[in-house]
Formats: sequence, structure tokens, C-alpha cells
Amino acid sequence: MTTSTHSSHEPPAGPRDGGTVTDRLIDANGRYAQKFQDPGMDARPVLRVAVVACMDARIDLHAALGLELGDCHTIRNAGGVVTDDVIRSLTISQRALGTTSIVLIHHTGCGMQTITEGFRHDLELEVGQRPPWAVEAFQDVEQDVRQSIRRVRTSPFLLHSDDVRGFVFDVKTGRLTEVRAD
Repeated sequence: MTTSTHSSHEPPAGPRDGGTVTDRLIDANGRYAQKFQDPGMDARPVLRVAVVACMDARIDLHAALGLELGDCHTIRNAGGVVTDDVIRSLTISQRALGTTSIVLIHHTGCGMQTITEGFRHDLELEVGQRPPWAVEAFQDVEQDVRQSIRRVRTSPFLLHSDDVRGFVFDVKTGRLTEVRAD
């Protein structure tokens, strides 16, 4: 089983000397920049929406939601959970850049369902310092979407909390299923 859309017979284009993954990404950027044309837009999303989703590499958010460059702000983290830093980003997105809608997307088969808060304790034992952040692991993806909706809706920092909707993306079918808040 492959973990990338690149076939095993055709490796992604990269540096001729077989450098690191980062070297391949920088080479790809060079090719991109040669064809790049300034789209003439600013940082305010055209659709006035911010999307919070899991960082899982299987989810191509723009394709899944029919979005184009400049349509939305995208905030991704492990699990797509609403943390203090997500609230920070959403607050800036709304107050400085005009977004009014928030879409929250978790997904099936999330790695955050396979670990526990014990991960943080194990990490502390390994490195000798407790991480200042919570793992935010969860067992029930729909319940965690509901929790994320509540965190957004109760944040005093957000101007717009009436158009907040949560979904679970099925990584096998590509379909979104809406999760209703309690």
C-alpha cells in the first residue's frame, strides 16, 4: 500500500543529486515560481469563511470543498480540534480579515483516536520536560466535532459565531456528513 498519490514507479521530481525531501520541495517551488503570476488578491478570503480541519495528508480540502485560491482561510492541526491557537487564528481571521463563517472538519480513521493523553506523559519522561499543550485526543469523532462547535460558539473573542457548522469527512468516500451541535 502506498501512502502518497505518487506511484511507486514515478518518484516526485526532485534534485538531481537525490537530496532530502525538503530539497525536492524547494526544487518544486522553483518550477512553480517560474510560472507563477501574482493573482492580485489580498489576504481577505473571497467567501469570508475559515475552515478548521485535521492536518491528515489524505484530505485535499480545496478539492473536497470546491474551493479556489483565495476563497478561504485554512487552519489545520492534529485532529482539527479547536485549541487556543485555533481560536487565536479565527479571531484574527474574523476581526482583521473579515471572515464571518466557520466550517469545522474532522474525519474518519483519525490518528487522534488511536492515542491518549498519556502521550504527553510519555513525551515528558522521554525529553524531561512536560509539553505546555494538551494532546486533545478523542475517541468519538462526532462528539469531538460537537465540542469544537461549542468552543467556537462560546469564545468571547469571535465576532461571528452564528454560522458555525461541523462535519466528518469520510476518507474512504470523500463525503462530508454534518454533525449537529447539541
